[in-house]
Amino acid sequence: MSAGESRVLAAAVELFSQRGFHGTSTRALSEQAGMGLASMYHYFPSKYDMLVRILDDVMTGLFSACQSALVRASDDPADRLDAIVRAHCDFHTYRQKESFITNTEMRALTETDRRQHIAARDRHQRMFDAVVLDGVERGAFLTPYPVEASRAIVTMTTAVANWFRPKGPLSPAEVADRYAILALAQVEAVPPARTRAGRPDEKKEA
Repeated sequence: MSAGESRVLAAAVELFSQRGFHGTSTRALSEQAGMGLASMYHYFPSKYDMLVRILDDVMTGLFSACQSALVRASDDPADRLDAIVRAHCDFHTYRQKESFITNTEMRALTETDRRQHIAARDRHQRMFDAVVLDGVERGAFLTPYPVEASRAIVTMTTAVANWFRPKGPLSPAEVADRYAILALAQVEAVPPARTRAGRPDEKKEA
């Protein structure tokens, strides 16, 4: 991405997150980017193209972040769910403005672009579904509604972008910690079995 593209996208992210897509004029965008309209149009033909680029970048980045988290996680279902939820939360706090725009401005897309965006969201959801279903099949999660539980987890962690504030009471790490706990509760994760030596009610052999 060129320096000019970065400036225009940064301006679009700032103004779209503050005023909304329809409430942002192209003149305001050019002023925010610090360049004339002609120069701005050299990088993006319209503010709609900026919106599509932001949404595409968010979905690509989000999928990659969660996929990488799963690669690093162990084979344990609870560890895998913990990892993907933390990655999802981190993305929505560290890239809060872009994520907020993605959550609220899908309505501005054309029918064709909306279908493509929904397909990207569905692909991302299926990654979570696979983790939860695997946990249920292996007896690590007890929820009788794995698909609904997976959808609930994605919904609540995605909504983080709507309320998170960098100067708020919780840091991104603290948000991720809490939502990881909530996600495990959502799927009714089975607590790890304690070792025999660690059970207080067992008598030691003579």
